[in-house]
Formats: sequence, C-alpha cells, structure tokens
Amino acid sequence: MNPQRRANTFRDMPQQPRPKATHASTSRLQKTGRWQQARGFIRQRPLLERAYWFCIKAFLWLFFGSIGYVIVLKYVPVWVTPLVVSRWFDTVGTDEPGRVYKKWRPYDEISKEAALAVVSSEDQAFPTHWGFDFDEIQDAIKENQHRKRPRGASTISQQVAKNVFLWNGRSYIRKGLEVYFTVLIELIWGKKRILEVYLNVAETGPMTFGVEAASQRFYGHSAATLSRNEAARIAAVLPNPRQLSIQKPSNYVQRRTRQIARQMRYLGGQKYIRNL
Repeated sequence: MNPQRRANTFRDMPQQPRPKATHASTSRLQKTGRWQQARGFIRQRPLLERAYWFCIKAFLWLFFGSIGYVIVLKYVPVWVTPLVVSRWFDTVGTDEPGRVYKKWRPYDEISKEAALAVVSSEDQAFPTHWGFDFDEIQDAIKENQHRKRPRGASTISQQVAKNVFLWNGRSYIRKGLEVYFTVLIELIWGKKRILEVYLNVAETGPMTFGVEAASQRFYGHSAATLSRNEAARIAAVLPNPRQLSIQKPSNYVQRRTRQIARQMRYLGGQKYIRNL
C-alpha cells in the first residue's frame, strides 16, 4: 500500500487577516504622496525647478560659509562690525565727526578688572551658561508685563553674536539668526574668546568701540592698566553708551559705577573669571 499523502499544511492553514493600517502609517503615506506631487509639480516647470535648486544651494553656501567665517574669527581680530559701519554711515552728511575710535587688544593685554566689570554688569552667569540665561529670560518676561520700557535679558554671548554678525534692528529673522550664531560661537570660540571679542567690539561711547579705545580716549592710558573704578565706569555706560558718558559721568553713572564695583568684590574679584 502506498503511504498516505501528507496534507498541505500551508494550503490548509486559515489565512490571517491583514493588519489594518494605523493612523501613523496612513499619515506617513499621505505626506510621502504630497511630497511626490510637489516634486512632480516642480519638475514640470523648469523655471520653478531652477529657483528651487538655487535656494537649496544658497542655503548650503550660507550655512557652511557661516561656520567657516566663525572658525576664521576665532583666530583673526574682528576689525569691523556691522554696528561700526552703521554708526559711521549715520554721520555721513551731518555735522557729527565721522572718526571711529577702535583698537584691538588681545585678552591678555586687557586688565582683568575690565573683564570682571562687564561680566558683573552685563552677565554674571557668563562663566557657567551655554549662551542663554533662561532664568534671566523668565524674569525679564515677567517684569516686562508691567514695565513701559522692556528690559533685555541678552547674555554677553548673544550681544557678541548680534554685534559681530548681524544688522541693527528687531525682527524674528534677526532673533533666530542671533540664536544660531550664539550657539556657534559658544561651541567654536569658547568663553575666553567670546569675552575677548566683546571687550574689543562693545560700543563704549560716541564712535568709540572696545575698552582699549575708551581707556585711551577718556582716561589717557592703555586698557592694560585700568583700575577697578575705571573699569566699572566703562561697564556702567554699556547699556546706552551714546547718551551716558565715561568722561563726564552723570549721577546715574556714578551710582551705577559704585554698584558694579561692589558686585565685583561680591563675586570674589578676578578669580571669578580666571578659568574661562
């Protein structure tokens, strides 16, 4: 007798129902379909396709170019900033003198009292934050709900980013670029270089930029020999250097100078910024 044939188990097995498409997979399929439709729409219009690829290439050039520029400025002195150019243009066609006072000095040739003064005045969390002081931002948001004149919460890193790389004005695009460049300089430059650039590009008086130019113009000596009170007075005018004067300090500037000098002592002196 012939052995009994074995049943075809694969044929006889009941077929399992196909799993239903989930909402997530359906959404992905819809997005893929829309993207393919958009690509097809662009390809059918040569002019639109050329504009599309031009935008892509421009974005890549700007992206990698900005990174390269930040890397270069880590080692090269920042001689000119958009703010310097803007201030110079403001004097064209007016009776105001157009001479720019600016002189670059390496960090090691600037009195550490100046570095400590600007940190004490502008950004006391500078040695520890990563470009943004979120506690200060939250406090500013709460205070600005009841203030006629908004209070800023920009760190030294943010101020360097907008002074060195961006134009004057207020817009969401500029703020977004400020965040982008702040992250870049924090990652690429480091704290010491950021503070060095700030001390050299910050506006310290009419047509005056940097603590070296301010020290020579208003005190008659180099920034290497700035005393604590002299450095504190320079820091005191930073919020509005075109209205507040180092050479002829108002009562507000004198009071603010004393406050900054006390804060410098409270932070522990120069050792507070020693390990940047």
